[in-house]
Order: sequence, then C-alpha cells, then structure tokens
Amino acid sequence: MARSLHSIVFLLTVTLTLLACTSAPPKPEVDYDAEENFSEVKTIGFYALSGSISGDNPMQLTDFQKDRINEGLGRALETKGFTLVDSAKDADLLISWHLNTIEKQDIRTTSSPNYSMGVGYSRYNRYAMYNCYNCMNNTEVRVSEYTQGTFIIDMISPGKKRSVWRSVTQSKLKGENLKDQASIDAAAARVLADFPPGAITVAPQ
Repeated sequence: MARSLHSIVFLLTVTLTLLACTSAPPKPEVDYDAEENFSEVKTIGFYALSGSISGDNPMQLTDFQKDRINEGLGRALETKGFTLVDSAKDADLLISWHLNTIEKQDIRTTSSPNYSMGVGYSRYNRYAMYNCYNCMNNTEVRVSEYTQGTFIIDMISPGKKRSVWRSVTQSKLKGENLKDQASIDAAAARVLADFPPGAITVAPQ
C-alpha cells in the first residue's frame, strides 16, 4: 500500500511539473554586439519605423493596440532606469519592434484498440473470453489552426545606424492578450529581461 501511494505521489509530481513547463512563457533568444558599450546608455526613444507587421497572413493591429505595446515596452525600460525621449536626436539608442505572423496547423493523432469478443488462446488462460489477435485501432485525427507570431525587438544605435541588440520570441498569438495592458506589460518585461547585457535581471511575475 505504501509503495502504491508513493507511486501515485510521484506521478502527480511529474504531471504537475510537466504542466508547469508547458504553461511557462517562451524564453526570448537574445544576441548583441559585444563591442557596444551599453553602460553609457541613459536615454531611449522609439524608432520612426517601429511597429511593422509582416507574414503570410499579417495580423492587422490598430493604432491603439500598437500604443499598448509601446506603452508596455516603455514601462519595462523605465523600470530598468532608462529615460524615454520623444526626439531621436536625444536618444542614446532607438527601440524598434517588428511582428511576423504565420498560419500553422497543430495535428494530433490518437489511437485506441478496438477489442473483439470471442474465445481465444492465451498462454496463461487457454480459453480467454477477449482477444485482440484481429483487433483494429480506432484512429482519431484532430487538426487545429493557430497563428504563430515572431516578435522581434531591436535596439538601434543612431551613430552606427544599425542594430546592436536583439530579442526574438515565438508564441501562439491570441487576440485577447492585446486587450489586456497587464498581459502586454508582463510580456514586455520578459522580452527586455536581458537588456542591457550583463545586467542582473529579475524574472517578471
């Protein structure tokens, strides 16, 4: 009985761990120019062409939805101690974001045996009532369509006129997330968690 209870507890622990992993937000992939001196960056402005959208079926964002994204990114940067400026000439770096969307399909196949009833031979029970010598599998195919978004953030050096830091995140897009400023703020904190390079970051809640 104790061993059985231990097995149940173990299975529950594994299941909860897997659920936690699958529900965790995607971790951004970050790269940057090692020769850039990020310690001198104090002011950041938005790049004039920031907010572009591309893909095989581009998601059309309204101006106020883009404003929510800009507001979330701005709050994340101000939390890190940076000052947001309106004029590009006053900015040490310019932030630019780009969204690429692609339609994808999630195909899942499940099979279950279709047992036949009859008299069959078994090495442990010569006459078994149920046998599966001629049974066939019932196969169910489920297809769900979703939009995968690739969110790219670049920090552009006005002097070098090129990107010196980049964060890329891929996830399934849900329109509801764009309506909730708190969700956008949390996502912005995650994609900017490793900016600037070398800074001590705290995982966003």
